[in-house]
Amino acid sequence: MTHLPRGAPGAALSSPVSTRPTAAREVTPDTPLQALDLSWRERDLPESERTRHVHRLHPYLGKFVPQLVEVFLRKYWSPGQTVLDPFCGSGTTLMQANELGVHATGYDISAFNVLLCRAKTARYDLSLVRREALDILDKTRQAEPAEMHQGGVWDTASPGLARAPAPETDNVYLRSWYAPAALRQLLTYRRLLDAGDYTYRDLLRVILSRSARSARMAPHYELDFPRAPQTAPYWCYKHSRQCHPTSNALKFLRRYTIDTLERIAQFDAVRSEATVAVHHANVLHAPLAPVDGVITSPPYVGLIDYHEQHAYAYELLGLQDRRDEEIGPAAGGSSQTARRRYQEEMAKVFRRIAEVMPRGGRMIVVANDRAGLYGEIAALAGVDVEGVVTRHVDRRTGMRGSTFYESVFVWRAP
Repeated sequence: MTHLPRGAPGAALSSPVSTRPTAAREVTPDTPLQALDLSWRERDLPESERTRHVHRLHPYLGKFVPQLVEVFLRKYWSPGQTVLDPFCGSGTTLMQANELGVHATGYDISAFNVLLCRAKTARYDLSLVRREALDILDKTRQAEPAEMHQGGVWDTASPGLARAPAPETDNVYLRSWYAPAALRQLLTYRRLLDAGDYTYRDLLRVILSRSARSARMAPHYELDFPRAPQTAPYWCYKHSRQCHPTSNALKFLRRYTIDTLERIAQFDAVRSEATVAVHHANVLHAPLAPVDGVITSPPYVGLIDYHEQHAYAYELLGLQDRRDEEIGPAAGGSSQTARRRYQEEMAKVFRRIAEVMPRGGRMIVVANDRAGLYGEIAALAGVDVEGVVTRHVDRRTGMRGSTFYESVFVWRAP
């Protein structure tokens, strides 16, 4: 028996019995829950596997690794069944389900999350999407003043950067966070996208958003949540040298266009014919169709502002902001009152879902439950607790910081 360190959340509930991490592809319906060791190290699960194909189409803070989803899909679901993620985030559950031939449905109140999930899971004519992505990129480049680039490559040292015309927008956020030339390029791309007859508009919006994230005048080491625009040279802790504020976006539009085309081609090679549906809706109130089970990583109470994380996308793309509908919003804090409300609303979500599931169907809920909230959530929801697998996390896609523990709750619908 492998014992967890003292103080690890959920340590009293379960401990893995294997002597090596569980390879996701080796899991079968007969694999005992107690035998799952999901504490992958870097050498067990390298970054290239954690971020394969469209999983890294756009940065997203705090998402779980696809192999964790794969383990439970292989254990509990078969091709042709349907799995639901009521807080689909960046779409990890949806993509992994599709790879394994399982139908998937996702809900999210974040307009950006829905945009990203739909772009990741859409079916593409690869020749057409390549023509469209390169066409809008080339038109954006051609719209630049001739003296601002040389040989098709943006000249970041050009003194003309300081003389770039003012961007045509009154948006305070955009004017604050982008150098004039960078903002002009982003707005040109957006204008071409709005006016053009493009089939794959969601994917082009994701390319634009990803480029806008990198083109902000933010320190390179603060891209997740920059505190203020960086308008002067600074010492960069990420690169261990002096860096300069980003002054153009065209290089990012080019880089991410190429990367995006490669990633959707990679996913196209492994995806199945299973369907994926993504709903921009509050799962507390939206109509629910029958499903066979759930795999989700819910938002944490008072921790991450999922809208502010992608503020640049909301401002540039004009996305609808529905943060007031979040469960456990960061702005609400983590007081006892906030925690109790979080428990009640989460329990309501799982009670609603249980009504459209077969009796005994599994719900897999992944949470860093440091506050010990999920035992009460399970009780309020009326689900049966089958077990808990605790995993040590020393790597997490889109998230930096110290190691931590998270619990994988396995519940059954009553």
